[in-house]
Amino acid sequence: ILWVNKWAFSVGIAMTVLTMLVSIALPALTGKVIDELPKAITEQQPDHFLSLVIVMITLSALRFVFSFLGTYQMSRVSNQLEADLRSVIYNHLVTLSFSFYDNIQTGQVISRANSDIKAIQMFLMMSPMLLTSILSFIFAAAYMLSVSFTLTLAALVTTPIVYVLSMKLRAIMFPLSWLTQARQADVAVIVDENINGQRIVKSFAQEKNQLTLLARAAKKLQWVQIRNIDISSIYNPVIEHLTVVGQVLVWIYGGWLVIEGEIQLGSLVAFNMYLMIIQAPFRFLGVLLQMEQRAKASAGRIFEILDKEPEITDLKNTVTLKNPKGQLQFDNVHFSYGDEPVLAGLNFNVESGETVAIVGRTGAGKSTVVRLLSRFYELSSGNIMIDGTDIRELALKSLHYHVGQVLDEPFLFSISIHDNIAYGKPNASMTEIMNAAKAAQAHDFIEQMEKGYETVVGERGYTLSGGQRQRMGIARALLVNPPILVLDDATSAIDVKVESEIHEALINLMANRTTILIAHRLSTISLADRVIVLDEGKVIATGRHKELLASVPRYNEILSQQGHIPEGDSS
Repeated sequence: ILWVNKWAFSVGIAMTVLTMLVSIALPALTGKVIDELPKAITEQQPDHFLSLVIVMITLSALRFVFSFLGTYQMSRVSNQLEADLRSVIYNHLVTLSFSFYDNIQTGQVISRANSDIKAIQMFLMMSPMLLTSILSFIFAAAYMLSVSFTLTLAALVTTPIVYVLSMKLRAIMFPLSWLTQARQADVAVIVDENINGQRIVKSFAQEKNQLTLLARAAKKLQWVQIRNIDISSIYNPVIEHLTVVGQVLVWIYGGWLVIEGEIQLGSLVAFNMYLMIIQAPFRFLGVLLQMEQRAKASAGRIFEILDKEPEITDLKNTVTLKNPKGQLQFDNVHFSYGDEPVLAGLNFNVESGETVAIVGRTGAGKSTVVRLLSRFYELSSGNIMIDGTDIRELALKSLHYHVGQVLDEPFLFSISIHDNIAYGKPNASMTEIMNAAKAAQAHDFIEQMEKGYETVVGERGYTLSGGQRQRMGIARALLVNPPILVLDDATSAIDVKVESEIHEALINLMANRTTILIAHRLSTISLADRVIVLDEGKVIATGRHKELLASVPRYNEILSQQGHIPEGDSS
């Protein structure tokens, strides 16, 4: 990331170094001005003195310019780094498989993408100080040694103690910094879950318990922060005031050297200014070390995500689907979520243009079938083929584009209805969007809204009813017009009246298209050409609805468990 911004970063470093060089020249020049002042007064020859003053003013102006440019450039680079790093994290997150998101909390990801990146950005902004401090120490120490070796030893007598304390502080701060970032993430998780789960919290009157949970997490974060303060309040003042000892020794011993005539007063003043330049970093060394350790801990947490490899990627020499017919084949498919087997030797075919309903008890693997079809998860063994091509040989983008899905819980973004429907086809015309909405029986309620298709829905679409959200999800899938359509219980939140209204539209839209229905309602099952019955991860029966009612008792049991009273002549 820094390499992309190498020129801006180089300019910032160059300006910072120039600021340091000018700052290093000023104390020596100040000493000469002090030494020249008596001569200018007694000998009435102020020319040399005035020349030195003019040079001082010029250097001070240059230092201001260099400092401004350096600070401005480094601020830009650090903020650009923050933006680039956030983009890198997001770009990596979208490549990760569903299994990653199954095992991480949203708040943990948000914390890494915000507070952890901010910690790195703040440290980067301060990092040039480390370079200038080292260079300043070298130049200042060289001048101080040229003035007096013994005076330099007196000035730096506390430096070894400061170094030891700094290293000890650094060792203590890293685990505390890591714990601080982790506790902040824990708080973010609870806040995120409370906001997104507010309806559940209120419906079960659990506000007090959630506040208690948040207070407990905040208390743990507070303990770590107070521990940070305790450590800082002990070490930082000690480190800062140890440098004062050197200054006192310089004035005492240096004053005696001036009185004895071994050094000039200007040299002592310049010496003390150089000592202040050396000591300046030590005065906030504790703060800088805390920032460094927090940035280190944050970088480690970020790399925990960046080091995750996506489980599902495009293989070499993948192919794209071109005008697919939509013929599907599941051949001896096995799949497990962790150690829990879900599908065990699943076999069935779906012909091109056929509408198939998959029926089974809860946990039978119905939704897993369609997730595997889109390759959201990798098979444990077996094959899934589209038009005779294994889905693992297909480019993921092409696969996802040609397999449209309407899930049982449609997700809507906090954007306009127009943009939500056009999400899969951003360049769609208004006519296409309206036709898709009409087909999904969503057009009428959209038109009744004050801003129509430009109405911005709330987060996750909660300003709409469940049925409205699902009709929006159907419209979004239909606009893309995929050759293979999956409706994962997509009419579950639509009342019976509305469902009956869109059935005719769904029948027309499913024509000449391969469709898989994950069905619980008899009315939805009736739309299918064929029903596949799953039980314990296997196909136990397949056929038409009436045939299965008459010949498969297990099918009757499943429908009964879902609240239906099967009747042989009901559909």
